[in-house]
Amino acid sequence: MHSAPFTVAIDGPAAAGKGTISRAIAEHFGFAHLDTGLLYRAVGALALEGANPIEAAQALQPEALEGGRLRTAEVAQAASRVAAIPEVRSALLEFQREFARRPGGAVLDGRDICTVICPDADVQLFVTASAETRAERRWRELSAKGDDRTLEQVLDDVRIRDTRDSERDAAPMRPAEGAQIVDTSEMSIEEAIATAISYVERRKGFDRN
Repeated sequence: MHSAPFTVAIDGPAAAGKGTISRAIAEHFGFAHLDTGLLYRAVGALALEGANPIEAAQALQPEALEGGRLRTAEVAQAASRVAAIPEVRSALLEFQREFARRPGGAVLDGRDICTVICPDADVQLFVTASAETRAERRWRELSAKGDDRTLEQVLDDVRIRDTRDSERDAAPMRPAEGAQIVDTSEMSIEEAIATAISYVERRKGFDRN
Protein backbone atom coordinates (compact mmCIF):
# COMPACT_ATOMS: atom_id res chain seq x y z
CA MET A 1 0.00 0.00 0.00
CA HIS A 2 1.48 3.31 -1.05
CA SER A 3 1.17 6.11 1.50
CA ALA A 4 3.79 8.54 0.19
CA PRO A 5 2.64 11.48 -1.94
CA PHE A 6 2.60 10.83 -5.67
CA THR A 7 1.23 13.58 -7.88
CA VAL A 8 -0.29 13.28 -11.34
CA ALA A 9 -0.78 16.71 -12.96
CA ILE A 10 -3.02 16.97 -16.01
CA ASP A 11 -3.63 20.08 -18.13
CA GLY A 12 -5.55 20.72 -21.31
CA PRO A 13 -8.37 22.67 -22.94
CA ALA A 14 -12.09 22.24 -22.36
CA ALA A 15 -13.77 19.03 -23.60
CA ALA A 16 -10.49 17.29 -24.45
CA GLY A 17 -11.30 14.48 -22.02
CA LYS A 18 -8.93 15.37 -19.20
CA GLY A 19 -11.61 15.20 -16.51
CA THR A 20 -12.70 11.71 -17.53
CA ILE A 21 -9.07 10.59 -17.83
CA SER A 22 -8.19 12.13 -14.46
CA ARG A 23 -11.04 10.38 -12.68
CA ALA A 24 -10.13 7.07 -14.32
CA ILE A 25 -6.47 7.38 -13.25
CA ALA A 26 -7.52 8.23 -9.70
CA GLU A 27 -9.84 5.23 -9.54
CA HIS A 28 -7.29 2.86 -11.11
CA PHE A 29 -4.50 3.73 -8.67
CA GLY A 30 -6.59 4.64 -5.64
CA PHE A 31 -5.51 8.30 -5.74
CA ALA A 32 -7.55 11.30 -4.63
CA HIS A 33 -8.85 13.53 -7.45
CA LEU A 34 -9.36 17.28 -7.72
CA ASP A 35 -10.97 18.97 -10.71
CA THR A 36 -9.37 22.35 -10.13
CA GLY A 37 -11.67 23.89 -12.71
CA LEU A 38 -14.44 23.57 -10.13
CA LEU A 39 -12.61 26.10 -7.96
CA TYR A 40 -12.74 28.66 -10.75
CA ARG A 41 -16.28 27.70 -11.69
CA ALA A 42 -17.36 28.26 -8.09
CA VAL A 43 -15.71 31.69 -8.05
CA GLY A 44 -17.21 32.46 -11.46
CA ALA A 45 -20.69 31.49 -10.24
CA LEU A 46 -20.32 33.75 -7.22
CA ALA A 47 -19.12 36.58 -9.47
CA LEU A 48 -22.23 36.15 -11.63
CA GLU A 49 -24.26 36.64 -8.45
CA GLY A 50 -22.48 39.93 -7.83
CA ALA A 51 -19.61 38.91 -5.58
CA ASN A 52 -16.14 40.38 -5.93
CA PRO A 53 -14.17 37.50 -7.55
CA ILE A 54 -11.00 38.11 -5.52
CA GLU A 55 -12.90 38.17 -2.23
CA ALA A 56 -14.90 35.11 -3.33
CA ALA A 57 -11.68 33.18 -4.05
CA GLN A 58 -10.14 34.15 -0.74
CA ALA A 59 -13.20 32.99 1.20
CA LEU A 60 -14.12 29.96 -0.93
CA GLN A 61 -15.70 27.10 1.04
CA PRO A 62 -15.83 23.42 0.00
CA GLU A 63 -19.64 23.46 -0.24
CA ALA A 64 -19.36 26.04 -3.02
CA LEU A 65 -17.91 23.28 -5.24
CA GLU A 66 -21.17 21.33 -5.22
CA GLY A 67 -24.22 21.66 -7.41
CA GLY A 68 -25.17 21.24 -11.05
CA ARG A 69 -25.11 24.98 -11.71
CA LEU A 70 -21.30 24.84 -11.90
CA ARG A 71 -21.54 22.82 -15.12
CA THR A 72 -23.50 25.40 -17.12
CA ALA A 73 -21.99 27.17 -20.14
CA GLU A 74 -22.56 30.56 -18.52
CA VAL A 75 -20.54 29.58 -15.45
CA ALA A 76 -17.82 28.06 -17.67
CA GLN A 77 -17.30 31.39 -19.41
CA ALA A 78 -17.37 33.23 -16.06
CA ALA A 79 -14.76 30.78 -14.73
CA SER A 80 -12.48 31.53 -17.67
CA ARG A 81 -12.82 35.27 -17.01
CA VAL A 82 -12.06 35.10 -13.28
CA ALA A 83 -9.19 32.67 -13.93
CA ALA A 84 -7.42 35.47 -15.79
CA ILE A 85 -7.27 37.54 -12.57
CA PRO A 86 -3.85 37.01 -10.89
CA GLU A 87 -5.23 37.64 -7.38
CA VAL A 88 -7.85 34.92 -7.86
CA ARG A 89 -5.23 32.41 -8.98
CA SER A 90 -3.00 33.33 -6.05
CA ALA A 91 -5.83 32.84 -3.57
CA LEU A 92 -6.52 29.33 -4.85
CA LEU A 93 -2.88 28.29 -5.25
CA GLU A 94 -2.16 26.86 -1.80
CA PHE A 95 -5.44 24.94 -1.65
CA GLN A 96 -4.39 23.04 -4.76
CA ARG A 97 -0.81 22.45 -3.62
CA GLU A 98 -1.96 21.09 -0.26
CA PHE A 99 -4.24 18.67 -2.07
CA ALA A 100 -1.40 17.55 -4.34
CA ARG A 101 0.79 16.69 -1.33
CA ARG A 102 -1.70 14.44 0.39
CA PRO A 103 -0.43 10.95 1.32
CA GLY A 104 -1.51 8.12 -0.93
CA GLY A 105 -1.34 10.03 -4.21
CA ALA A 106 -3.38 12.70 -5.95
CA VAL A 107 -4.54 13.57 -9.45
CA LEU A 108 -5.20 17.23 -10.28
CA ASP A 109 -6.53 18.48 -13.60
CA GLY A 110 -6.89 22.00 -14.88
CA ARG A 111 -5.12 24.57 -17.05
CA ASP A 112 -1.88 25.32 -15.15
CA ILE A 113 -1.30 22.28 -12.94
CA CYS A 114 1.92 21.20 -14.65
CA THR A 115 3.26 24.69 -15.29
CA VAL A 116 2.39 26.48 -12.02
CA ILE A 117 0.66 24.42 -9.34
CA CYS A 118 2.75 21.24 -9.47
CA PRO A 119 5.79 21.84 -11.69
CA ASP A 120 7.58 18.97 -9.93
CA ALA A 121 4.72 16.48 -10.28
CA ASP A 122 5.74 12.86 -10.70
CA VAL A 123 3.65 12.62 -13.88
CA GLN A 124 2.66 15.47 -16.20
CA LEU A 125 0.12 15.03 -18.99
CA PHE A 126 -1.34 17.50 -21.48
CA VAL A 127 -4.64 16.16 -22.81
CA THR A 128 -5.84 17.88 -25.96
CA ALA A 129 -7.94 17.49 -29.11
CA SER A 130 -8.86 19.64 -32.09
CA ALA A 131 -11.27 22.51 -31.46
CA GLU A 132 -13.77 20.90 -33.84
CA THR A 133 -13.65 17.57 -32.02
CA ARG A 134 -14.04 19.23 -28.63
CA ALA A 135 -16.89 21.41 -29.83
CA GLU A 136 -18.80 18.41 -31.15
CA ARG A 137 -18.35 16.59 -27.84
CA ARG A 138 -19.57 19.58 -25.87
CA TRP A 139 -22.45 20.16 -28.29
CA ARG A 140 -23.64 16.58 -27.87
CA GLU A 141 -23.50 16.95 -24.07
CA LEU A 142 -25.45 20.20 -24.16
CA SER A 143 -28.02 18.87 -26.66
CA ALA A 144 -28.68 15.89 -24.40
CA LYS A 145 -29.51 18.37 -21.63
CA GLY A 146 -31.96 20.26 -23.85
CA ASP A 147 -29.64 23.13 -24.78
CA ASP A 148 -30.61 24.42 -28.23
CA ARG A 149 -27.35 26.05 -29.24
CA THR A 150 -25.96 25.07 -32.62
CA LEU A 151 -22.67 23.29 -33.20
CA GLU A 152 -21.31 26.48 -34.76
CA GLN A 153 -22.17 28.47 -31.63
CA VAL A 154 -20.49 25.91 -29.39
CA LEU A 155 -17.40 25.92 -31.62
CA ASP A 156 -17.24 29.71 -31.31
CA ASP A 157 -17.44 29.39 -27.50
CA VAL A 158 -14.64 26.80 -27.49
CA ARG A 159 -12.37 28.99 -29.61
CA ILE A 160 -13.07 32.09 -27.48
CA ARG A 161 -12.26 30.17 -24.32
CA ASP A 162 -9.12 28.65 -25.82
CA THR A 163 -7.89 32.12 -26.78
CA ARG A 164 -8.63 33.55 -23.36
CA ASP A 165 -7.01 30.63 -21.52
CA SER A 166 -3.87 30.52 -23.69
CA GLU A 167 -3.25 34.26 -24.02
CA ARG A 168 -3.96 35.47 -20.49
CA ASP A 169 -1.08 37.04 -18.60
CA ALA A 170 -1.63 34.93 -15.48
CA ALA A 171 -0.55 31.30 -15.98
CA PRO A 172 -1.53 30.85 -19.63
CA MET A 173 -2.57 27.36 -20.67
CA ARG A 174 0.26 25.57 -22.47
CA PRO A 175 1.97 22.18 -22.32
CA ALA A 176 4.71 22.05 -19.70
CA GLU A 177 8.17 21.26 -20.97
CA GLY A 178 8.51 17.49 -20.84
CA ALA A 179 4.79 16.82 -20.38
CA GLN A 180 3.39 13.80 -22.19
CA ILE A 181 0.94 14.94 -24.90
CA VAL A 182 -2.23 12.85 -25.19
CA ASP A 183 -4.21 13.91 -28.28
CA THR A 184 -7.67 12.36 -28.01
CA SER A 185 -8.98 13.65 -31.36
CA GLU A 186 -8.94 10.20 -32.96
CA MET A 187 -9.20 8.13 -29.77
CA SER A 188 -12.16 6.53 -28.06
CA ILE A 189 -12.38 7.43 -24.38
CA GLU A 190 -11.31 3.87 -23.53
CA GLU A 191 -8.19 4.26 -25.68
CA ALA A 192 -7.38 7.63 -24.14
CA ILE A 193 -7.74 6.27 -20.59
CA ALA A 194 -5.59 3.23 -21.38
CA THR A 195 -2.89 5.44 -22.91
CA ALA A 196 -2.78 7.71 -19.87
CA ILE A 197 -2.81 4.88 -17.34
CA SER A 198 -0.01 3.12 -19.21
CA TYR A 199 2.11 6.26 -19.04
CA VAL A 200 1.49 6.67 -15.30
CA GLU A 201 2.41 3.03 -14.72
CA ARG A 202 5.67 3.44 -16.62
CA ARG A 203 6.55 6.57 -14.65
CA LYS A 204 5.58 5.11 -11.31
CA GLY A 205 6.75 1.54 -11.53
CA PHE A 206 3.57 1.00 -9.59
CA ASP A 207 3.78 -1.54 -6.75
CA ARG A 208 0.76 -3.81 -7.12
CA ASN A 209 1.44 -5.65 -3.90
